[in-house]
Amino acid sequence: QVQLVESGGGSVQAGGSLRLSCVVSGIDYSTKSMGWFRQAPGKEREGVSYISASDGTPYYADSVKGRFTISRDNDKNTLYLQMNSLGPEDTAMYYCALSRFPYIIGGWQDRQKFHNWGQGTWVTVSS
Repeated sequence: QVQLVESGGGSVQAGGSLRLSCVVSGIDYSTKSMGWFRQAPGKEREGVSYISASDGTPYYADSVKGRFTISRDNDKNTLYLQMNSLGPEDTAMYYCALSRFPYIIGGWQDRQKFHNWGQGTWVTVSS
């Protein structure tokens, strides 16, 4: 049974930082590409960042480029998202997502390309 468990969310002031973690179990994590998505109240879930398993190349949504960093530790079966310079617009539930392929072709921000999801962790940024 594949499980993804996020942690690290919380409340911070604008300009602050948080690091999210996602521990994966029940599957060979090192061969799977991974992503972070977020969903703000009243909005659709959107892709934030993605990292392939094949070469570890990271991808970012334009809205977080230069502020967020995705990384993975295959020895610990863990995915990370370092978030700096947070603003109120980053307030959302953040979800970890797993694709059963080592890389995604044609649009990593398509939710349909991810097969397993965590329960999410809340991030609240106050101004």
